[in-house]
Amino acid sequence: MSVSHDDVRHIAALARVGVDDSRLPALAAELSGILDHMAVLAGVDTSSVPEVARDGDMHLRPDSGPPIPLLRPLPAFAPMVRDGFLIVPRLATHGGERHGVLAGDDRPAEDDSA
Repeated sequence: MSVSHDDVRHIAALARVGVDDSRLPALAAELSGILDHMAVLAGVDTSSVPEVARDGDMHLRPDSGPPIPLLRPLPAFAPMVRDGFLIVPRLATHGGERHGVLAGDDRPAEDDSA
């Protein structure tokens, strides 16, 4: 499969990665090579491989034991915590959300001045 320069630009935009035009030919060739390799792998005959190994239907033991306690309390190394979860600021390139507010969260932002 041949990947075009426009395909590379589109993939870079989806990944929010800047790509210099001088790198387009090399990246297009590299991505084309990866897709060609995947096409070869798709053609491999796996009919002799047992179905359990192919489907990944492994029976795993249940998790057991108590949770491992943290060495320090969460607020000691996480600047913003809400309901036991770390609040990570939204990247400026991901829209106009306020600092420290989750997408879809209508609650007011916590006061960081304390």
